[in-house]
Amino acid sequence: MLCTRLNAASVVLLAARGGLDDAEYAWGNELEPEAMPMASIWQGISVRSSKLKGAERTSAVGSFPANGHGLYDMIGDVWEWTTDYWSTSHPELARHSCCIPSNPRGGDPEASYDPRQPEIRIRRRVLKGGSHLCAPNYCRRYRPAARHAEPEGTSTSHVGFRCIKTLTG
Repeated sequence: MLCTRLNAASVVLLAARGGLDDAEYAWGNELEPEAMPMASIWQGISVRSSKLKGAERTSAVGSFPANGHGLYDMIGDVWEWTTDYWSTSHPELARHSCCIPSNPRGGDPEASYDPRQPEIRIRRRVLKGGSHLCAPNYCRRYRPAARHAEPEGTSTSHVGFRCIKTLTG
């Protein structure tokens, strides 16, 4: 199904899936097919990494196989900012996973504040993709459909961004 109106988080989701609409992960339904890591995520239990020495942090671009669209590192390594403001739910039901309801360039900034902390007035944006700190037994946010709220201005070693180029023709 081709959608004509996509928000930023939907574009990232579509790209991350690599053409696999119903798979759990961007590369299929197994976390590590044939015991091979497919993305830079936490290895081992959440309190102790079993990654090889020197691979405990971010990895070089292209360290893992490309997805079905030929894109590298769409999952894991670092969380990626989107232009979308956070909301707990979409205002209307989606017809298909690629067709999250359109919104005015990323949602309502006023609705993005954390209701549990009313005294802190920092807008939150959507992060996608998970990071090298996401463990299978802890957060599992490296799935293409997963999203995470993060206050604007947050800076850590595992939050980054992806440049998007619009192709014409």
